[in-house]
Amino acid sequence: MTLGMLAILLAEGGGSGPFSVNPGLIIWTWIVFLVFLFFFRKTFWVTIVSRAEEREKTIAGQLAEAERLNAEAKALLAEQQKASAEAKSAAQSLLAEARAAAEKERAHGVEKGRLEQEALLDRARRDIAAERDKALVELRREAVELALGAASKVIGQRLDAESDRKIVLDYLAKAGGNH
Repeated sequence: MTLGMLAILLAEGGGSGPFSVNPGLIIWTWIVFLVFLFFFRKTFWVTIVSRAEEREKTIAGQLAEAERLNAEAKALLAEQQKASAEAKSAAQSLLAEARAAAEKERAHGVEKGRLEQEALLDRARRDIAAERDKALVELRREAVELALGAASKVIGQRLDAESDRKIVLDYLAKAGGNH
């Protein structure tokens, strides 16, 4: 519909179509709208606004709580990271101490083994020297017996055992001293 048609309908003053303008109906519509707006404002508007304000306060409180919890979580995370770093440092320290103790124990074991080996070697040397001395004494005794046996065969008689031994031992001692 154009403006010209609207003007014609208004000028005629009465049409009963859906697009006809009725000034009385317009006035009554505004009166009903204003009355409805007044009652709406007195009854529902306060409730709607108060609930919106409550909701706004609730949301603001929840945001503040979320920020507080976020700050706590960040603090706990930092604390946990610090504790983790301290635990890692302590573990490395314990590991270093354990390595040092193991190295010290190994060195102690090596030293103990070396000392035991030296003691065993010294004891073996002493045993060998004692056996050598014992063998020399036995060898001298047998040499004396053989010399006496040979001398008695040469002389043809049995010599006095104690005096003969003394003579042979003196001879062996003189002979051993010349070498």
